[in-house]
Amino acid sequence: MCNGWVCFPVRFNLIAEVGPEPHRSLDQSELTERLPRVRSIMAEPDYMDGDCDELIKPKKLINPVKTSRNHQDLHRELLMNQKRGLAPQNKPELQKVMEKRKRDQVLKAQKEEQEAHKKQSDLEIELMKRQQKLEQLELEQQKNEEEQENTPEFVKMKSNLRRTKQEVDEQERTT
Repeated sequence: MCNGWVCFPVRFNLIAEVGPEPHRSLDQSELTERLPRVRSIMAEPDYMDGDCDELIKPKKLINPVKTSRNHQDLHRELLMNQKRGLAPQNKPELQKVMEKRKRDQVLKAQKEEQEAHKKQSDLEIELMKRQQKLEQLELEQQKNEEEQENTPEFVKMKSNLRRTKQEVDEQERTT
């Protein structure tokens, strides 16, 4: 512990921007010259003094996924496909599966409807025949009504007189 705090060592490497060696590390005098500028950017940690030598310095952990051979091969293949312009499908696998299921359900529902139309029971067939007969009778009645509307009035009166005369004749015969 450093001054009552748990300390983790942090190493700051400031690289000189000018000089004969552009990538050399700064020594202590150059560090103190630039330190006020660094302090203005961020606070200085307590353990920078070097009084906590017993601390364990952290190491970067190795990602086992990225080091695996399968991952490297897949990454290489994706990069090559991207360079060629063969981008992989943008949809995730779950979305593809869900869309396929939905399509299958729609096709199945359509097939069931078609089979339901094909397989009609005897009762349904008889009902359809009766419905067609009723529709034909209604059409014939409409045609007759239209014909009667188009006929002149004297023809209608003549047919009415014939009908009444026939009815009267039948009544006389029955009595």
